[in-house]
Amino acid sequence: MKTRPTGIGTVNADWMGVLPSKLSAMPLKHLAVPGSHDSFTFWVDVEAPVGPDQKVYVQYLATMFSAFAKKVMVKWSMTQNMSFREQLDAGIRYFDLRISSKPGEPGIEVFFIHGLFGHKVRDGLLEISSFLSRHKKEVVFLDFNHFYAMDAEHHAYLINMLQEVFGSRLCNDCAVESITLDYLWEKKYQVIVFYHHTSGQGVPVMWPGSKIPAPWANTTEPDKLMQFLDTTLKERNKQGSFHVSQAILTPRVNTVAKGLLWGLRSYLVEKNLPTIMSWVAAQKPGVDGVNIVTSDFVDLTDFASIVIKLNNLLLSDQDQKRR
Repeated sequence: MKTRPTGIGTVNADWMGVLPSKLSAMPLKHLAVPGSHDSFTFWVDVEAPVGPDQKVYVQYLATMFSAFAKKVMVKWSMTQNMSFREQLDAGIRYFDLRISSKPGEPGIEVFFIHGLFGHKVRDGLLEISSFLSRHKKEVVFLDFNHFYAMDAEHHAYLINMLQEVFGSRLCNDCAVESITLDYLWEKKYQVIVFYHHTSGQGVPVMWPGSKIPAPWANTTEPDKLMQFLDTTLKERNKQGSFHVSQAILTPRVNTVAKGLLWGLRSYLVEKNLPTIMSWVAAQKPGVDGVNIVTSDFVDLTDFASIVIKLNNLLLSDQDQKRR
């Protein structure tokens, strides 16, 4: 049976609720919050067709060499091992979500997608909702940032689904600076949804994507990644938005070709993770610091615990003695 690092489990299931009052009164944009990249990829459907998010030649190859191509795609599409519930228990509070319909299928159901189709979106949202029902002071960011093969009907279905599942726990779009944990607890809000599509405009509980920029380094080299993260932190918006630091490496076509049978985790992530985590551990939250930090395979290290502990840097020695 696979063992997980010490920081994994339910140890961080209530980390927001137990923060010192000095931190719960700070704008949430100044706190360090752990997130996962392609959060839903812990399961993908190898029986379904390749997703419409893939280039035409990938879809063609998957059709021609179905079984082998799907095996390769699974190794390179999966960026997480833990389910939503396991991620939430471990302390993850930001979820990176990509959504698609299944072209050619009847109905308007929507699914998570990253090369291959994942679970129905509704199932994932219900799992998150169930956690929030048990942990009343925890707050999640749901970032719907890519949509594929979706028309107006699909968007209306998804937006209605979000309102149906989370109801009064959805936070209305407002000034980012006013969002503190104290404010959210008072209003009994637990979910902030960012919807990167015009369909969300005019819906009070759908926040625009512009309020959560997530600059992407698009590199396979850790040194270039860290330089990019440092630069984009310095250029971080002073007002009006949260900020996502994507501490992830992105495979190129030749990366996949070289590590074809190894996969993303073995070929790219595991050997570079210590370097990336050193950068994460050296950060500080606050006005010019990190806010949301995302990673692949958040269970391979004490990622969530390391990010959460950064918030202690916002406390004085006196504050920490009171704890």
